[in-house]
Amino acid sequence: MGTVLAGAATDTGRVREQNEDVVRITAPDSAEAGTDRVLAAVADGMGGYQGGEVASRIAVDALFAAFADDTFEGGVAAALRRGFKAANDRIIAESAGTDPDSAMGTTLVAAAIVGDQLTVANIGDSRAYLLRAEAATQITRDHSLIAEQVAAGVISPEEARASRYRNVVTRALGQRPKIDVDIFEISLLPEDRVVLCSDGVHGSVEPESIATLGLRAAPQAASRELLDLALERGSTDNVSAVVLWYEPAAAAVGAPVPDRAMAGVGGGGLSPALVLLLLVALIALIGAVAYFAFLG
Repeated sequence: MGTVLAGAATDTGRVREQNEDVVRITAPDSAEAGTDRVLAAVADGMGGYQGGEVASRIAVDALFAAFADDTFEGGVAAALRRGFKAANDRIIAESAGTDPDSAMGTTLVAAAIVGDQLTVANIGDSRAYLLRAEAATQITRDHSLIAEQVAAGVISPEEARASRYRNVVTRALGQRPKIDVDIFEISLLPEDRVVLCSDGVHGSVEPESIATLGLRAAPQAASRELLDLALERGSTDNVSAVVLWYEPAAAAVGAPVPDRAMAGVGGGGLSPALVLLLLVALIALIGAVAYFAFLG
C-alpha cells in the first residue's frame, strides 16, 4: 500500500457569472480513506444548459455516495460504472418534467486509487493526465465534436483549440438513460502524479505546462497554479483541477505529508528490537575476530 497526497481547486474565472464546475476528493477521515481507497472527480456542467451547476453537483454527490456504499463486486472499474449510472439516473430524475430548454447535463471524470492501481472513468471532455518521467500523457479521450474531427483528420489539433465548436460534447451525463463510460486502468509507479481538469484548464494549458506545474509543487499549490495559468492565458470558462501524488509505503515513511488524502498500510525502516539484535551480533563478531587474531 501507499499514500496519496491530494489537492483540488476550482474558480468561476474572469468571464462567467457562476461556476458550473465541481471538484471533490476523498476526505482524509472518511470511511473510504480508511479502507485504503481514494476517489477524486471533476464535473463540468454543460455550457448553454440552465441548471448545469446543479447537474455537476448532483453527479459528484451521486458518484461519491454510490462508490462509498459499493461492495466492489467485479472490481473498481465496475464500481465506477455503477457510480456513473447512479449519477446519470439522478440527473435525469431531477430534470424530469421540466422544459426541454432547461435540461441539465454535465461531464464527469473520476480517478480511483486502490493500492497502487489507478482506475479512471470519464464521460465528456473533462480530462485525466498521468504525469510520469516529467511528461503529461492524456489518459482519457475527449467525447467532443472537435476531438472526433481531429481523430478523423478533418482539422489539426491547433485548429481545434481555436474552433468555435470546441465546447460541443458528444457524450454527457443527463442526456439519455443509457450511458457509455470509458474506463482506463493503470499500475502506478513511485512518484506518479495524476491530474484531473475541466476543459477550462486543458483548453488553455498545454500538456508540457501541466507536467511542469504538477511536478514542481505540492498538490494543493499545483492545482491552484494550473487554474492561475489557464486564466492568465485567457480561459473564458470556469476552471477546475485536481492533483494526486502517489507514494509507495516505503517511500512515504518519515517524509512530510502535506494534503494527505489517504494513510497507507505498512511501512519501511527497522524496528528498535531488530537494531539491537544486529548490534549484539556485530559486537560478537568483532570479539570472535579479535580472539582468533590473538591465538594466531
